[in-house]
Amino acid sequence: MRWFLLTVLVVDTILLAILELFFLPLRMDGSLLPTLGAIPVPLTVLVAVLTTPLLVVQAGRLVHPKAAFAPLVAWVVTVVALGLTGPGGDLVLIQDWRALLFLAGGTLPAAMALGGALAVKPGRASASG
Repeated sequence: MRWFLLTVLVVDTILLAILELFFLPLRMDGSLLPTLGAIPVPLTVLVAVLTTPLLVVQAGRLVHPKAAFAPLVAWVVTVVALGLTGPGGDLVLIQDWRALLFLAGGTLPAAMALGGALAVKPGRASASG
């Protein structure tokens, strides 16, 4: 059952990373968001900041503390692989400040959550859940 939970968490991480990457270039240009001067709105950075650490913590809590690294690794591999060699060889990861904010927002909070998950003894992780 634990491996099934870890698989679900990793697949969820991959799907979130794909959606976050594809919606990173959102602008307020009237096509999807209201018109407001084509201002870039990196909403997916906020999604990455909130969901990636949550998935890391849940993997550490539900599976094993050492398994907490799996969602973070899956997110980074998905973003790098799809962002640099996207469908048809296109570069999906945009080349401006939003990409750096996206990478930092997805990895840094998740890395801090990973440190917290690894600091928990395995006996305490299963006893508290």
